[in-house]
Amino acid sequence: MKKISLITPLVAAALLFSGCQSKNETEVAASFGTIERLDEALNSIIDEDAVIEVIAEEHVWTEGPLWIPQHNMLLFSDIPPNKIYKWTEEKGVEEYLTPSGYTGSVPSTSPEQGSNGLILRSDNKLVLCQHGDRRVSVMDAPLDQPAASFITIVHEYEGRKLNSPNDATFASDGDLFFTDPPYGLPGNVDDPTKEIPFQGVYHVSADGVVTLLTDSLTRPNGIALTPDEKTLVVANSDSDKAIWYAFDVTPDDSLTNARVFYDATPAAKTERGLPDGLKFDGNGNLFATGPGGVWIFDPSGKLLGKIKVDDPTSNCAFSEDDKTLFITNDDRVLRVRLRK
Repeated sequence: MKKISLITPLVAAALLFSGCQSKNETEVAASFGTIERLDEALNSIIDEDAVIEVIAEEHVWTEGPLWIPQHNMLLFSDIPPNKIYKWTEEKGVEEYLTPSGYTGSVPSTSPEQGSNGLILRSDNKLVLCQHGDRRVSVMDAPLDQPAASFITIVHEYEGRKLNSPNDATFASDGDLFFTDPPYGLPGNVDDPTKEIPFQGVYHVSADGVVTLLTDSLTRPNGIALTPDEKTLVVANSDSDKAIWYAFDVTPDDSLTNARVFYDATPAAKTERGLPDGLKFDGNGNLFATGPGGVWIFDPSGKLLGKIKVDDPTSNCAFSEDDKTLFITNDDRVLRVRLRK
């Protein structure tokens, strides 16, 4: 793995170019793309001279970024090679864990066998959505001493194997919400080993009870709860229905009032990428990877702007203080400083 400096020559050139731009322009040139400002309210979230930095590159398909505050490190999945990497300011990129998503003894034929979404449990244990093993599990090792030893949280629904858990989020009471599209199966939706005839969104209670929340989405992917935990937003990674959906979460953790949060299908016809991973900041602003980059919505659902890059973005994560956004972008990882 080639290590890179924090700011590459590409970044430096872009910085020089950006210095010649007016801050009042709609799009401000940045290191690895542009920040499109559709509403002046975005200026209170991202500085007008914010830079998009490349902090990792030369991977295959990056996903699942997760900031670990107690170790000042970013973890991210590289799905096809079945690995997790870590990035620190001091040492750059280092291999963290392998295998990460498929632990079988027979070589996998899936092009997406590794871990996808990574989240942190309240006891500081790493939880992984494992494509190849078709489960959500917890790493049975400390964060600073990683080991490919896993304990299954959920691997089936009503006695049938899950497809390939993709992304997940915890509620404050320890309950788990996760999505289960077919992307990790060797043949995707037509794979002969697929046991569940739909792509589900699920809930797992703290005592392990698995409940199907909805089977109506064609390709459920990214998932996140609003800060008040009253609304669940799910990304649908379908080029014909490139939509973020919102659901009200009831006291018994079922979903009601299904509705379109935002329909990006027209954009998906002209820009690379689909609705994928997403995160809410502490103020309720939603950062959602989608066609053309990262879409930024205020708490009311108004689109404020986009962090635009050429290659597809897959997910994003915040630092502990919400002042830094990390973006997994095709074969690289990006960083954008935020204003708080």
